[in-house]
Amino acid sequence: MMLTHLRIEDVVLIEKLEVAFQPGLCALTGETGAGKSILLDSLGLALGARAETGLIRRGAEQAAVTAVFDIEPSHQAQKILEEAGIGPESGELILRRVVTTGGKSRAFINDQPVSMNLLRTVGQTLVEIHGQFDNHGLLNPQTHRSMLDEYAGLNTDTQSAWQAWQNEKNALEEIKSLVAKAKTEEQFLKTALDDLDALEPRTGEEGTLGMLRERLMHREQVLECLNAAYQLLNAEEDPVRRAWSLLDRVSDRAGSEVQAARDALDRAVSEIQDAITVIRDTSEELQDADHDLATIDERLHALRAQARKHNALPDDLPQIREDIARKLALIADGSEGLEAQEKKVQAARKTYIEKAARASSIREKAAIRLDQLVKGELAPLKLEKARFVTQIEKLHESEWGPHGTDRVTFLVATNPGTPPGPLHKIASGGEMSRFMLALKVVSAQAGSTHSFIFDEVDTGIGGGTADAVGERLARLAREKQVLVVTHAPQIAARASHHWVVEKTGDDWVTTTITPLESRVERAEEIARMLSGSTITPEARAAAESLLRTGTE
Repeated sequence: MMLTHLRIEDVVLIEKLEVAFQPGLCALTGETGAGKSILLDSLGLALGARAETGLIRRGAEQAAVTAVFDIEPSHQAQKILEEAGIGPESGELILRRVVTTGGKSRAFINDQPVSMNLLRTVGQTLVEIHGQFDNHGLLNPQTHRSMLDEYAGLNTDTQSAWQAWQNEKNALEEIKSLVAKAKTEEQFLKTALDDLDALEPRTGEEGTLGMLRERLMHREQVLECLNAAYQLLNAEEDPVRRAWSLLDRVSDRAGSEVQAARDALDRAVSEIQDAITVIRDTSEELQDADHDLATIDERLHALRAQARKHNALPDDLPQIREDIARKLALIADGSEGLEAQEKKVQAARKTYIEKAARASSIREKAAIRLDQLVKGELAPLKLEKARFVTQIEKLHESEWGPHGTDRVTFLVATNPGTPPGPLHKIASGGEMSRFMLALKVVSAQAGSTHSFIFDEVDTGIGGGTADAVGERLARLAREKQVLVVTHAPQIAARASHHWVVEKTGDDWVTTTITPLESRVERAEEIARMLSGSTITPEARAAAESLLRTGTE
């Protein structure tokens, strides 16, 4: 993963500018005030930094910055984008920011509008800027634990153990809530259960009673019609039976057509007999029924009253009865259920503590190694009296989380005898960048961020110290893409790629950036950095010497 292109339009002194960056160590040089900081401000915009309308070039209506990254599918930013429903196009990740004179700001990722929070979240996984943006990357104490874990190669299942513990705790609280609620309703539930048990409701009963009631309301009329139909169908002069008898006599002599007619009458006789049976049974049921309209109405009233009481339908009463019985059983067995769930909570807590303790042990060992290695990098960076300490504190249980029970903070002391304090509060701008450089050189293999920008890393240093800084930047650039804004020729000479930032024009000043592609161009720029506007032969010779050293 690396920053491949940066396009800037109408930002301060820049009208239109595009830079194609390369892997390795990339140096940006130029005179003070040429606009190097504008480049970093512009990149910060694309990464989600706060926008100021003062960044818009005079006479323009809006400023726009586009940063293009080459990103692997496994990069952390890709996971964030997948959750947001955005994917890279052909391995490219394009971040774009537009700021208008009216103060409005719009953000885009792969040409899709996104929130500023998403742009900032993705940007923080792509680039770390050290020097001017004090809250980025390692300068934010909240990132120190994850950085130490990455350096240690810590890959435990603390997070899953934490989630399992939280799930059991939530289940316990749910049981407590149900038991408490059930106890407040216990008397109501007991009465309701007694009423439903006495009623013995059945699913579908209301519909059955309704049909029976309708039949009973018209019983006399129904019985009269049933009896009349029965008499007609049972009459001695039944034309169907008589016709069947006549055809039966000649069926063997009259041909297949008559036989078919006889068979049809045969089926009719059978159907008529079935109808007679139904009519007889229905008539007997109505005459001999034990229930009457009053009994049915009373039953329907009781069912519907209970349904209103439970705000349900009569057909739901059997299930409601079962639910009430379960709640009462929960009250009766509540203490036993709570005790069993509390044991599960304690077991999950114990597992989490064991895994968190293992993570703490790994962190403590890694912290010792990290502190020793960083210490070895400080002296050549003119920080020989400084100390770097990885502090691991045990958190109160209320602060435990998915990553364990530790708080990790990087502390530094720049003077002997002074207690170490937070990195972002103790070190000056230049010292902070060098601390960050030492730390990142030691932990170059850790983390998914592959692009680093160092600004002010050469503040207050020169000679051998600047050369030491350049050597470490070059070493870091073997693993990551590193962009350094520098005034130190020793650092610029170590770069794999070199750009010069300049201001041009008299009435209308603009900032330009030019790649130095030949050794002659690079030597001339480094000579200018050594001697100023008047380049001497001695400066050119010294520049050649620095370039030879930087490429060895």
